[in-house]
Amino acid sequence: MPEQTTTTRETAPAPARGSDELLRETLKRCSKETLDAAIEFRRTGDVALVSKIVLGIIERAVEPDLVDQLKNGGDSVRFIEDLNIDSIDMIEAIMMVEEAMGISIKNEELINLRSIGDMNRFIHEKISGMESSNKAQFFPFEEVAAILPHQKPFLFLHEASLEEHSATGKYRISGDEDFLEGHFKGNPVFPASLMLEALGQLAVFLLMKRPPEELALESLESGNVYFTGADGVRCYRVCKPGDTLEMSVKLKRLRDPLAVFSGQIKVDGEKTATAEEVTLAFKREEGVKQINGENGSATIGGGVNGSLE
Repeated sequence: MPEQTTTTRETAPAPARGSDELLRETLKRCSKETLDAAIEFRRTGDVALVSKIVLGIIERAVEPDLVDQLKNGGDSVRFIEDLNIDSIDMIEAIMMVEEAMGISIKNEELINLRSIGDMNRFIHEKISGMESSNKAQFFPFEEVAAILPHQKPFLFLHEASLEEHSATGKYRISGDEDFLEGHFKGNPVFPASLMLEALGQLAVFLLMKRPPEELALESLESGNVYFTGADGVRCYRVCKPGDTLEMSVKLKRLRDPLAVFSGQIKVDGEKTATAEEVTLAFKREEGVKQINGENGSATIGGGVNGSLE
């Protein structure tokens, strides 16, 4: 006899069944495919339907000329920046997602739902009851500015998302920066040195808000973190007004009082600048416990001398 093969699909407990008529009323402005997927999800709890339902609900809030970007852009598509969805439309979409999925989303949870991928992962966690242990935490400009010692006109970080040992952030070049008047006259170019400064500020923010557990600190004071050096810096393109610097940093090594990060900047997905190492020095407040003896050395992830592996 030929071998028989079976396939399995991931499912979650089916959500509590509400009225299909109510669901039809809620999703009446969505496509038939979206409604059918929502009804099937209620019946089976098949998590493979989550993405189809989310895309279908978001589509009703998107201008027609942005629908292709929504459907073809993948998880990285952002609600505000890429789809121009305003706060009212976003709240309406969230309410529809709650009704379709049989879940409840708290207001404080919304701040971390910035993209299609964020929404899909969040819903998967909600319906499966399994939350990520290393969820990114988003900080808008107001919180960044309240925490960093850098301030206008020398603050080059408009938002940040932090994980345990890494961070991403953005800076939008407005063209109103004073230094662009002379860099260069009639041809404004964002200085490469300030790209490096922006990476350093993102690393400072990560170290201040999420100091590694090995340091036995809840936070660092803003005046106690300093940029000390950078190695392996390369720039690959010119940045001008209208560009958004999409930055990322990752902790590589840690030995009190130094933290070493790698960094990268992209613009519209194109590699713009890289830094093999950005080094920060930090000072503990007096009386704070140090670890591993007098030098406070720490090892992250099993590496030697604090190397991440």
